[in-house]
Amino acid sequence: MIKDLMKKIENRTAKVGIIGLGYVGLPLAVEFGEKGFTVIGFDISEPKVNLINSGKSDIDDVPDDRVASLLKDGKLIATADPKLLKQVDTVSICVPTPLSKTKDPDVSYILAAVEWVKNYIHKDMLVILESTTYPGTTEDLILPILEKTGLKVGKDFFLAFSPERVDPGNSKFATNNTPRVVGGITPNCTKAAKAFYETVVDSVYPLSSTKAAEMVKLLENTFRSVNIGLVNEVALMCDRLKLNAWEIIDAASTKPFGFMPFYPGPGLGGHCIPIDPHYLSWKLKSLNYYARFIELAGDINSHMPEYVIDRIRRILNDKERAIKNSAILVLGATYKRDIKDLRESPALDVLKLLEGEGAKVYYNDPHASRIIWNGGYLHSTKLTPALMKNIDLTVIVTDHTAYDYQWIVDHSKIIFDTRNATKKVRTGREKIHLL
Repeated sequence: MIKDLMKKIENRTAKVGIIGLGYVGLPLAVEFGEKGFTVIGFDISEPKVNLINSGKSDIDDVPDDRVASLLKDGKLIATADPKLLKQVDTVSICVPTPLSKTKDPDVSYILAAVEWVKNYIHKDMLVILESTTYPGTTEDLILPILEKTGLKVGKDFFLAFSPERVDPGNSKFATNNTPRVVGGITPNCTKAAKAFYETVVDSVYPLSSTKAAEMVKLLENTFRSVNIGLVNEVALMCDRLKLNAWEIIDAASTKPFGFMPFYPGPGLGGHCIPIDPHYLSWKLKSLNYYARFIELAGDINSHMPEYVIDRIRRILNDKERAIKNSAILVLGATYKRDIKDLRESPALDVLKLLEGEGAKVYYNDPHASRIIWNGGYLHSTKLTPALMKNIDLTVIVTDHTAYDYQWIVDHSKIIFDTRNATKKVRTGREKIHLL
């Protein structure tokens, strides 16, 4: 069976199925389509399916023309019909894995996708989970469901885990040149998954098991979460010591060994770093182990928006003003510069906290024209000299490169810069307060 599958992968006749056409699935679908594979993308969202089938993309890193070209060549189609899974040779599951309110893993999207696959699985099919999850998910949760069909893993079908490594807005590293790790249930599963990804990715690193591959992804994002938590705490310390945290970090970065710079900010955003470490923490609690670094970093990072509000309060107090009834402009609503992704953005927390304090809130973001707000929408406000005259405090939360920071400084009364975005402005530095 594996010989037949490997031959199809090698000559690009394998039909590729991808479940979930979001920030992970759509870029992956485009890469395989451009390498000559025929790709069927599956999504439960009819608007998403219709958008893609019209030749358009809602993902920052996938321009419309790439989608349109693949559609024209018959290399990509989107559908909400799971019956088409019986046509594919490979299935990549790229669905969300959020946390519940109690920070327990919500694997309902994975289970729903696996039920789709179970209903249409056939011999010689390769199934790969890409969604971030806790160690053991592929082997303990997915495998038993698929083997209920009577098919034998490693012989009749192949099951592996390969964590997505998507960094939205990264112009240097994309799907094709970001190394992949893969781990299969059996050696044949690993072999098939490795061959599959090698057709579109420059480097593929095989691991001993699916559990090891699942742990790799959690280590990567826990590393970032813990180090961001550390540097955020350093910023809190520097505030009390009357030191400039950014100056301290820049100086430490001159050391050519033993130091890697991370930078403080108003909180964590996106779908990975604020969420993934809690998958590992949750799993370890079931093994009677408390992941102290993860919990501490999570506590520090999650309270950074509140610290931003405290600093705003103090800055305004120094000007004999209160937050209540002050007009406050938040620059940047997305969680990261130069993308339109609002998921888990700390800017949204800052805006809601400001509103709770009685402030008159405004925001501007060139990548997000509106945000969901109190049952409706809050719209991005155009930056004009007339607007800025009425703003008591400008808060830079997301450091988009589209902003003219000198103009912002020149037209603002006071600025609280949580990203050190104004480091290169020439005049008006006396107005600026840094995180």
